[in-house]
Amino acid sequence: MTDATIRSNRKAREGLVVSNKMNKTVIVALVERVRHPKYDKFVIRTKKFYAHDEANDAKVGDKVRIVETRPMSKTKRWRVVEILERAK
Repeated sequence: MTDATIRSNRKAREGLVVSNKMNKTVIVALVERVRHPKYDKFVIRTKKFYAHDEANDAKVGDKVRIVETRPMSKTKRWRVVEILERAK
């Protein structure tokens, strides 16, 4: 296995930055609509990920792509790869 194939197997997600109060860390919220199995209604589920932002570049409201990485702290296992869209 080459280094490129290992990196391509990492999970990548896109979400919205909801907090950037910490140094080099942002909280990214991923919103998904899932159908409830019993009631057949769509339910909105939000999951928050702590992501490493080395340059402190992401601001609240930015749409970012995060990728899985080694554990950087107790809760931080993701890293910001790119900012897809700036907050308006």
